[in-house]
Amino acid sequence: MLRLRSELVHSQEELTGLMRDSGDGAGDDQADTGTKNITREHELALAANAREMLEQTEHALERLDAGTYGLCEVCGKPIGKARMQAFPRATLCVEDKQRQERRG
Repeated sequence: MLRLRSELVHSQEELTGLMRDSGDGAGDDQADTGTKNITREHELALAANAREMLEQTEHALERLDAGTYGLCEVCGKPIGKARMQAFPRATLCVEDKQRQERRG
């Protein structure tokens, strides 16, 4: 969890620097501007991913404390062992996750 927090702080610092420097594009050609935009979008995506992983991990820890870790939040049945090993932050069994994805 400390690693996730560290990644999130680093991504936010990088993003802050990119945003600060984005107004200083005098003399940039289109390639420079495009590169800056792609880098900024990449840092935004990294920060969002780190934030989401941190929230999922904190939620899993809350479920451990409550005694509901490993149980589907929809149907209440145990989430399969293979799914929990592959994705320890899972909150839905395979069937309910598939239903959620079909609904969009």
